[in-house]
Amino acid sequence: MTDVTDTEMRSWLEVELEDDMDEELEQAVDDARVPPELRALLAKRQKTTIDRHVYFNELLRLQGELVKLQDWVRHKGLKMVVLCEGRDSAGKGGAIKRITQRVNPRTCRVVALPAPSDREKTQWYFQRYVQHLPAAGEIVLFDRSWYNRAGVERVMGFADDNQVEDFFRDVPDFERMLVRSGIILVKYWFSITDEEQQLRFLMRIHDPIKQWKLSPMDLQSRVRWEQYTKAKEAMFERTSIPEAPWNIVEGNDKKRARLNVISHLLSIVPYEEVPHEEIALPNRVFDPNYERRTLPSELYVPQRY
Repeated sequence: MTDVTDTEMRSWLEVELEDDMDEELEQAVDDARVPPELRALLAKRQKTTIDRHVYFNELLRLQGELVKLQDWVRHKGLKMVVLCEGRDSAGKGGAIKRITQRVNPRTCRVVALPAPSDREKTQWYFQRYVQHLPAAGEIVLFDRSWYNRAGVERVMGFADDNQVEDFFRDVPDFERMLVRSGIILVKYWFSITDEEQQLRFLMRIHDPIKQWKLSPMDLQSRVRWEQYTKAKEAMFERTSIPEAPWNIVEGNDKKRARLNVISHLLSIVPYEEVPHEEIALPNRVFDPNYERRTLPSELYVPQRY
């Protein structure tokens, strides 16, 4: 095998980088898709002030650090829980995608629970969340969490006043118990303005690809904006404890929000790079008597592109 020159190495790395960024570029293009009905409204929106090149460079750098963080968590047998809360369309899902985009899904997983079943409604409130907590070496991100009781359940009347009060009384002790057990608990609230949420909802309504993101609960959240604001304020007051404080992420600018939340998450754990043994690709075993069979053409997916 001939030695690889610096020029060839740079060219190879550039190709790999372009390929590696495809997924992020696809998502960026999706974010930029604007239905014709909303172009005039979108023109009034405050545009991101972060340079696209800077955003991609920082995102890749931070995602590389997330891989190191995950290695450290696994190496040290740590347990980490990240709660992502916020109003509908506040950008929780987009941030979670960027956090998990390049890490190992076997040890960094996302939990997004549906509405509780009839059986779960009869259980201890925290029970269905407890079973998803991490073992040693794992990171779990909750896309909405037990704080549903302080938000949507309270505002929509799915929980009565006594249940809400019980939750507020119990959750600080519950979270202290998690922290005492060795779990690193981080709580994020993604915050957006009334106007920004209205625009994002309208984009979902007018874009067939995004309509699945809308639910009757989402639409009601627009009607009950002020009720959700009061519920959020009460939640911060009653549940932001020294062992697990709330961290508010300004979410109007999606790109900045993603970078800020990843940067903050990395600051929680004083991680270090874990040494790895050098990997050598073994030689393929070659059998001179083996002949590869020709498979029927109908087994192949048609090459239309």
